[in-house]
Amino acid sequence: MRISILLLLLLVIGCTKNEARRPVNPKSSTTIFSETLDEARKLRLLEDKSILNYINNKSTRNYMQSESGFWYSYDTKLESDYRTPQPGDTIRFSYNLKTLKDSLLYGKAELGIVDYIVDKQDQITGIQRGVKLMKEGETMTFIFPSYTAYGSTGDGKKIGIYQSLKSTITLLNIK
Repeated sequence: MRISILLLLLLVIGCTKNEARRPVNPKSSTTIFSETLDEARKLRLLEDKSILNYINNKSTRNYMQSESGFWYSYDTKLESDYRTPQPGDTIRFSYNLKTLKDSLLYGKAELGIVDYIVDKQDQITGIQRGVKLMKEGETMTFIFPSYTAYGSTGDGKKIGIYQSLKSTITLLNIK
């Protein structure tokens, strides 16, 4: 008899429906997306402020801001009518990557000479857009905010997350 009562209880308990638990603080995906965008805007403004502080207070160079969100300065500027790289051109350049405090992350020897097909191969956004401002033989120094460099991931080695970078690039030739 005890066994039959126990079986009956198990049967009753086992047949009841489990209701899904509701989230404690339900947020719609649009709310989360909106909050993420707000945080990204705040981070971008802080980073831009930090870069402008560096340019205005710690640098002796005359930097110009590009439409793409990075800053640049000429080391060697050619006043000739040489052309700038166009999409599909193969260019050869050398570069380095530094922190804003001028700590070398990757030197020109370590990175080597780069052959790059403009807009057809992967490269960080800042370099992709920056080399298009250059003429063959020019050297420029760029400051890339993280959103035009390695962003929220870094490179997993020497470049941290949300790290602004300084880079000196020499455009060796355009084919």
